[in-house]
Amino acid sequence: MAFIEVEGLSKTYGASLDALHRVSFTVEKGEWIAVMGPSGSGKSTLLNILGGLDTPTGGRVALEGQEISRLSAHELARFRAEKIGFVFQQFHLVPYLTALENVMLAQYFHSLSDEREAADALGRVGLGGRLQHLPSQLSGGEQQRVCVARALINQPNLILADEPTGNLDEVNETLVMGLLTELHREGHTLVLVTHDPDIGRMAERRIELHHGRLTEVSVFPTYEEELIDNLLKAVWHAQEDTARSVLESAGLPEFTRNRATFLLMAQEGLVRLEGPGLSFAPRGEARARHVIRRHRLSERLFYETFGLDKDLLDEHACKIEHSLSPEVTEKICTFLRHPQTCPHGSPIPPGVCCPRG
Repeated sequence: MAFIEVEGLSKTYGASLDALHRVSFTVEKGEWIAVMGPSGSGKSTLLNILGGLDTPTGGRVALEGQEISRLSAHELARFRAEKIGFVFQQFHLVPYLTALENVMLAQYFHSLSDEREAADALGRVGLGGRLQHLPSQLSGGEQQRVCVARALINQPNLILADEPTGNLDEVNETLVMGLLTELHREGHTLVLVTHDPDIGRMAERRIELHHGRLTEVSVFPTYEEELIDNLLKAVWHAQEDTARSVLESAGLPEFTRNRATFLLMAQEGLVRLEGPGLSFAPRGEARARHVIRRHRLSERLFYETFGLDKDLLDEHACKIEHSLSPEVTEKICTFLRHPQTCPHGSPIPPGVCCPRG
């Protein structure tokens, strides 16, 4: 039995407006699902039904075998308090309660309030020094982190997030997505609505909705591996240019455009993100070395074998390099007699085939 089962789910407003039309899918325990699609496609409606905040017109939703639509209002309130944590784009904090009291309020609806547990939850999201601040005294990113702490306080099995970074700047988006990534690593099931493809890439599967209909269920596509390779190249180039092993992430344009992918790379042990610093992890440095090596060897191949103009080498190398296995890369190096630089003069990292000494 799947952790979440959605079968023939429909939601109709008025006589003919279908917000959802016979949507079916399953979610396994501990999985991270991104729900994507244009505005008005039914993403938030789906999330509200999954969380018991709205009722379907047809079909069914079951969480751990329990069909949500069959619960009474009282049972549903208890079910939400015990099983589900919500993180919304609009923070929905009570304005006259402190950060600590807003988190304790979620405890109250579950069972009994525990001030120490609430303080620990806020400390976990980096707000240990802001316990007594009202929402109006917190930045947008801090308010969203209060929401994450509130969602976690009752240790829910399922976390539902609706555009959780939609109102945040780049730094706070990185912080919040880092928290959600950590929760997923701990085994929480995440269903996250987003329109941002960078955020969607962090999920294990993506569900695409268009006009209330499910159009695609996809896993992490192969072109994302090419994106990661290109970002590793960018970090390598920046280190070469600055002669520094630790970079200021804000100074790397590729980081600004692909923050979510860099978080994923950090999760996979390819890079280290420590405050504003960005550096290679050992596994990422090894992969980057191979990526740079095959790219610069490809440039050398086009230059020496085909006499291609130097201005065109990078473009042509990018077209073929991702298809080169390590074995083929070594054969190209041997064929070219182990060149030490590309045609532009940049060093080519040596490989196992290269003479030592």
